[in-house]
Amino acid sequence: MSSGALERVVRGGAAPLLAERCDVCSAPLRERHRHLLDTERGDVMCACQPCSLLFVRDVASLGHYRLVPERRVRLGEVSTEELGVPVGLAYFVRGAGGAVVAHYPSPLGSTQWEVDPLAWRTVVGRRPELAGLTPEVEAFLVNTARGSRHHWLVPVDDCFRLVAVVRREWRGLSGGSRVWPAIDQFFAELTEHR
Repeated sequence: MSSGALERVVRGGAAPLLAERCDVCSAPLRERHRHLLDTERGDVMCACQPCSLLFVRDVASLGHYRLVPERRVRLGEVSTEELGVPVGLAYFVRGAGGAVVAHYPSPLGSTQWEVDPLAWRTVVGRRPELAGLTPEVEAFLVNTARGSRHHWLVPVDDCFRLVAVVRREWRGLSGGSRVWPAIDQFFAELTEHR
């Protein structure tokens, strides 16, 4: 093995370091890195490998920082009519106390509203995978706008990225010509990870 190859193995592969830094310890980050949810501020933080390992168990931070899972599962079509979703693009997050909050990406960020508990139980009864959502850090993501049929169980950081896409691309009152192609691209790039 050449010294260059050995050096790459020691450094953890060929993944390049980015100018971005870990929000916990300030170490340089690799392109692919984990995220933490700051439950007090509702922010997603970037974490290097050593820092992310600290938060594998929730007890490490007393619930303040939660490691965002990487699980991403495409679900079969799920009727969300009883959830009262007034728009075709939304995600649902179960809180630490069990209440489910719907979020609607908008040009101003995420609009929120609490889902009726009975309606949520009805949907979970038809799609049991949703019962296993990890509170605060996983979401049920739905896109039925403009004829789409996307239903996913995703890490909450995917939802934050979607909100950023909508905020960045939205123009005028209806979204303009850029927002929907950008949303379609976002969903086209989602891949399953169990």
